[in-house]
Amino acid sequence: MRTYQVWAPSAAERVEVEVAGERHPLAPDAGRDGWWQGEAPTGDYAFRLDDGPPLPDPRSPRQPHGPDGPSRPVDHAAFRWSQTGWRGRPLPGAVLYELHVGTFTAAGTFDAAAERLDHLVELGVDFVELMPVCPFPGRHGWGYDGVSLWAVHEPYGGPEGLKRFVDAAHRKGLGVVLDVVHNHLGPSGNHLPAYGPYFTDRHHTPWGSAVNLDAPGSDEVREYLIGSALAWLRDYRIDGLRLDAVHALADDRAVHFLEQLSGAVDTLAATSNRPLFLIAESDLNSPRTTAPREAGGQGLTAQWSDDLHHALHCALTGESQGYYGDFAREPLAAVARTLTRGFFHEGGWSSFRGRGHGRPFPPAHGHRLLGYLQTHDQIGNRALGDRISTGLPPGRVAAGAALVLTSPFTPMLFMGEEWGAATPWQYFTDHTDPGLAEAVRQGRRREFAEHGWQAEEVPDPQEPATVLRSVLDWTEPKQTPHAELLSWYRRLIRLRRERPELGDPDLAAVRVEYDESARWLVVHRGAYRIAVNLGAVAARVPLGAAGRELVAAFGDCAPDGASVRLGADSVAVLRV
Repeated sequence: MRTYQVWAPSAAERVEVEVAGERHPLAPDAGRDGWWQGEAPTGDYAFRLDDGPPLPDPRSPRQPHGPDGPSRPVDHAAFRWSQTGWRGRPLPGAVLYELHVGTFTAAGTFDAAAERLDHLVELGVDFVELMPVCPFPGRHGWGYDGVSLWAVHEPYGGPEGLKRFVDAAHRKGLGVVLDVVHNHLGPSGNHLPAYGPYFTDRHHTPWGSAVNLDAPGSDEVREYLIGSALAWLRDYRIDGLRLDAVHALADDRAVHFLEQLSGAVDTLAATSNRPLFLIAESDLNSPRTTAPREAGGQGLTAQWSDDLHHALHCALTGESQGYYGDFAREPLAAVARTLTRGFFHEGGWSSFRGRGHGRPFPPAHGHRLLGYLQTHDQIGNRALGDRISTGLPPGRVAAGAALVLTSPFTPMLFMGEEWGAATPWQYFTDHTDPGLAEAVRQGRRREFAEHGWQAEEVPDPQEPATVLRSVLDWTEPKQTPHAELLSWYRRLIRLRRERPELGDPDLAAVRVEYDESARWLVVHRGAYRIAVNLGAVAARVPLGAAGRELVAAFGDCAPDGASVRLGADSVAVLRV
């Protein structure tokens, strides 16, 4: 026998738990409004509200038959962790690696991904950041349409598979970050509205009604989300969480949900004696996200910075559409501004938004911003899912990597970036509802038709070939030119660790010189210079002092006193 309990304030008269085809009544909990509980045998189970259909547990730890099936208990204490001495590591000073379990390997499982961890150790990264792993319909998907926020997608390996992966990563000295989605649930398999006011029409998001963080009933909804977050950190020994699109967490309460969540995570970190952390994806350009709670902030450890990506993307590719517009006017100036200020938009005009945007970032805390050349969004949200390495010479990609990996930010790579993977990373789904599948297909085509794409040119998200094209090809890292680029990434990550000035998070200590027309740029990092030539012809780049050591170079490089001659699409790291 075990105790079953559920928050179901929408139930008018009766709540039952169904186990092995037999129903067992639950009783209202006198001490908790809207809660029901009772004893029943252990086994796969579902709840019935007022004689309604069987529904999965909102706090289900496992959905062995998919999001719509019955729930299954999980005894987290039964897993035998081999790495019992893992004490974690803090985020500052680290390099992250974003990974999608389903396309990292052909098998698309946690166990298969674990077999490739030695590659990440040799690369030199510190954390693996897993894209969302909550259950979603079908087998393949990005994970952002997940439901059952306490469970793990079964095709990946379920709860045991995730624990084996985390255990294997910790054995190799790698931390694990998990991407979680609190701003919405997927359109299929979401049964929360049947139970209670998990959503509200008080606010609206791109996905419809907002998650209820400030309307009646929101105390329990907050506890539901916080409980899920703590379960990943506690039961699965995850080291940190990446919070998807926190700007879509509509909350007008005096204590914002993120502030409450960060406080709960800090408490767990103290009691477990591990450095746990939260990373936000935010479109707000607000330093409040990572400011300490005692200073009026929300207390998160770090946040993604799309500004650096946009500036680098424009400088490397010349693209200027959409939100790239402001960065593309003077792309090297945009790179310089972002490297020295943190945010490009810090209160000034944003033409894409048609208004002022952002506010200045505190210069001493560059490590609180994640910097990157590529992410799942910036690749997969393109019509063809083409990586930046597809249309650029390796030297230009190497230059972008150098600017990220010697930046004052916390660097992050996207899987396969380190060898310039030729495989795309496209938008793919596996919706089991034909109507939803067609709506997603047509919506994707309409979106890109506005940018001049023909319908037949846009990959069909539901087509199995779309996900197969997105799987990494692990024969590439040993081939030319991929092997050379991989060696460059390994060298840069090692330099960042060996030479602290290249990872100094103080934005005020960074100086950048550039020539917009000649297409060269040099970043001053203490005694080091990162010089890049993005032009089509050779350029002489001033260093400000005589170069004493050529630390690393990709492409044609000839130091000459207080300058360095760089061939087209070349980069050098020098010590003066």
